[in-house]
Amino acid sequence: MTTASGPLKGLKVLDLSIIVAGGTATSLMADFGAEVVKVERPGSGDPLRNWGPFANGVSLWWKVHSRNKKSITLNLAEKEGQNLLKDLAKQADLLVEGFRPGAMEKWGLGPDDLQKINPGLIMVRFSGFGQTGPYKDRPGFGTIAECMSGFVGMTGFSDSPPVLPPIPLADELAGVFGAMSGMMALYHRDAGGTRDAGSTGDAGVNKKGQVIDVSLFEPLFRMCIPHVTMFDMLGINRERVGNDFPDAAPRSLYQTKEQSWLGLSATSQNTFEGLARSMDLPDLLTNPDFKDNASRLENRDALNDVLNDWLGKKTTPEVMEQLIPAGGVVGPVYDAAKIAEDPHYLAREDIIEVDDPQLGNTKMVGVVPKFSATPGAVEHAGPTLGEHNSHIYGSWLGLEEAQLNDLTGRGVI
Repeated sequence: MTTASGPLKGLKVLDLSIIVAGGTATSLMADFGAEVVKVERPGSGDPLRNWGPFANGVSLWWKVHSRNKKSITLNLAEKEGQNLLKDLAKQADLLVEGFRPGAMEKWGLGPDDLQKINPGLIMVRFSGFGQTGPYKDRPGFGTIAECMSGFVGMTGFSDSPPVLPPIPLADELAGVFGAMSGMMALYHRDAGGTRDAGSTGDAGVNKKGQVIDVSLFEPLFRMCIPHVTMFDMLGINRERVGNDFPDAAPRSLYQTKEQSWLGLSATSQNTFEGLARSMDLPDLLTNPDFKDNASRLENRDALNDVLNDWLGKKTTPEVMEQLIPAGGVVGPVYDAAKIAEDPHYLAREDIIEVDDPQLGNTKMVGVVPKFSATPGAVEHAGPTLGEHNSHIYGSWLGLEEAQLNDLTGRGVI
């Protein structure tokens, strides 16, 4: 068995999450070398395995999202399964779970139970609304989180309904926050500790874990940076403005001569002035309606009309060739086909190819971000259900084949 190289090599992670949020956190950890053990229900596994589209009967979501992970099966509803999980948790650094609040406690696997046997264990807990508060027992998927975060309410055009994102944005962003917070807790445990001012060495390292409560709605709410403050101080309640940016202009999508879409942003004064010169539109510099950001916001529609007229007379390559050398911030709207052929994506190895026993050579998103000394890697795509039972139960717990066969026959694993 191999594990991806990277800065987290040697870190042991138990992944009890389901579908996207927790799996995103552990996917990032696995990309950078952590040994991530995906704990799945015997017989069915993670529901993500049933998300299409499929190739050769296999979920492509699963193959990418669970790459570098090792899959074991374990029935947590059985007492013997709970005991096995405790044995595994004794050796783990982090445990990631995504059950409804209270489920782990019901099984005797809550933080008090697990940190009693492994005081250094860090638990990252994902749920719709968090482990506390009046909504904690509500079922909560990312769709509801996107709605209640405030994000969806300001997405779309003023004359159209709100628009949901076409990806599980709240889940994936929560996963990024989960991975980040897990690393913060790991630093606190192993390096930072509770070091007091004036102390030296590692005297403050406490080697104790902690519990991290990640809801689905709060990370996306955190990204809506000044909105609550604007409402509190100025009574501004952000509304839908389409592709424009409410606080700076110009920034929008525009169509070129061949009806292709591109994005353009000139939201600082220097960038705007450079754009006007590169377009050879001196009136943009002298017109008082466009003299500063406040003026441009007040006259945004008129400014967009000028830009649409200029851009609509040129092809996308012509626009790029004229504006980019002069510092213009502009780029075409890509789909997957355009991304796959873009030389910059290819040069940065943002699209890699993985040889998978079920799918053959499979292209997928590369490792992000790029590390200079300890880069991550993708060793394999998502595993088959229980593929690593023998390896993990053998190497972590010392169980032999006969024991594993017995546990399998009784539905424990």
